[in-house]
Amino acid sequence: MNETTNQEEITEQLLKLLHERGEEGLELARKAILDEKIESKEVREALDYFMNEYWHDVTRPALFSLVCEAVGGDPKITTPVAISMTLISGAIDIHDDIVDQSKNKGSRPTVYGKFGKNIALLVGDALMFKGFTALYAAVEKGVPAEKLAVISEIIKKTFFELGDAEALELQFRGRTDVTPEDYLYVVRKKAADAEAHTRISAILGGGSGEEIEALGEYGRLLGMLVILRDDMIDMLDPEETVHRTKKEHLSLPILYALQNPEMKSVIRSILKKTITTKDAEKLSTIVDKAGGFARVNDYMNKLAENAFVKVEKATYNKTHLTLFIRGMLLPDWQSYLEPTVSDR
Repeated sequence: MNETTNQEEITEQLLKLLHERGEEGLELARKAILDEKIESKEVREALDYFMNEYWHDVTRPALFSLVCEAVGGDPKITTPVAISMTLISGAIDIHDDIVDQSKNKGSRPTVYGKFGKNIALLVGDALMFKGFTALYAAVEKGVPAEKLAVISEIIKKTFFELGDAEALELQFRGRTDVTPEDYLYVVRKKAADAEAHTRISAILGGGSGEEIEALGEYGRLLGMLVILRDDMIDMLDPEETVHRTKKEHLSLPILYALQNPEMKSVIRSILKKTITTKDAEKLSTIVDKAGGFARVNDYMNKLAENAFVKVEKATYNKTHLTLFIRGMLLPDWQSYLEPTVSDR
């Protein structure tokens, strides 16, 4: 079996697991917000669009369920908090699109792209308020008050760290002198939400202090892998590469490639005129030659190895948590570049 086929099977297994364990939580989150009375037709349409057509995030509720189970807890206890965090995460996603001026993600328009800045802001606010309301109502649904107090503190710290990360990231826009180390420092901060999910879940499941710490760090590493995987995928999508070059910060493969003294001037020259998808395809090819993709891939593999070590501290169902990590890797990334190379 070749590497690509093996990765495809891992991805298929992970997607199946995520839907089995996360679909119910997402549906409950969807119902919680859509049951609210909203008179504004535009806001209602935008909210319906986001929850029914755009936002299919089964990952967060699934992660809550699986981590809780991994420390011997009943996954059902995580549902109220998973609903809350899913809604809050949706709000953050919408607000991030406004900041990044992202009108499309893949083939779908974002709420910002479809309904404009003002409506997107209001929809994000609605999700945020509903998410926090649901969190404080979790006590009525079986979450012990003392644990909810700890969870609330974790969420508070997480949002301050995320806000700090976003502010630091804004300073990277339009710059080619950002070091990979500086970028990765911000990536680790941005992974705070994934750590919050796994840490909270381990607490709800009654995990030991050692398990809570290990699975919290597991979440941080998983979050970093998700972000870096998106960086790799964005570089393999010419339209997204153009958008990031114009409106956002450079991705890690480019930053690593800029460390190559023989290719640095060429890459900077291309970046100044990356305005078409053809330019973006050429940029990806040069970044590959400069070793940018390979270095990100190596770094991701190191993160994965560290995450596997943390999983060993869990008591049950370690296979599910390792599958999460394996599903984030892109060992076959070079196959995505082949069409670009052949078009040169």
